[in-house]
Amino acid sequence: MNMKRMRGRHHRSGGSNGGSVRQQNGQIPLNRNHVFDSNGPDLRIRGTAQQLFEKYLQLGRDASGAGDRVMAEAYFQHAEHYFRILNAMTQAAQQNQQERQERQVRQRPVAVSEGDDAAEEGSEEATVEKNRPGSDSELAPVEA
Repeated sequence: MNMKRMRGRHHRSGGSNGGSVRQQNGQIPLNRNHVFDSNGPDLRIRGTAQQLFEKYLQLGRDASGAGDRVMAEAYFQHAEHYFRILNAMTQAAQQNQQERQERQVRQRPVAVSEGDDAAEEGSEEATVEKNRPGSDSELAPVEA
């Protein structure tokens, strides 16, 4: 038997989850700085999703210019894969940002509305106090 096959694909050690870069649901974390190891059609490339997308796109263009349509299509398919990963990252980031904003909006009205009511009541009382006859603000200046 081949020892490489027996180890499995993810044999990293360490960490609470065995050191795996995968999350609990089995998906790769959507992080723009995540580095991928890509096994392309004829070479191995390492980099972020953006870097791999650009590299495979360029390799596809080069192969197409050289007249190798089959290799160009293989590179373009790899580029499309990383393009989809980039889109998923962007959508996840937008969703996280929207959820953060919604949480802030939900938390803000509770704190603001209590403070506004107290401030409005205090300002009404101050206005009534100023306009009440005999208050300090209505005293006429003393002539000497």
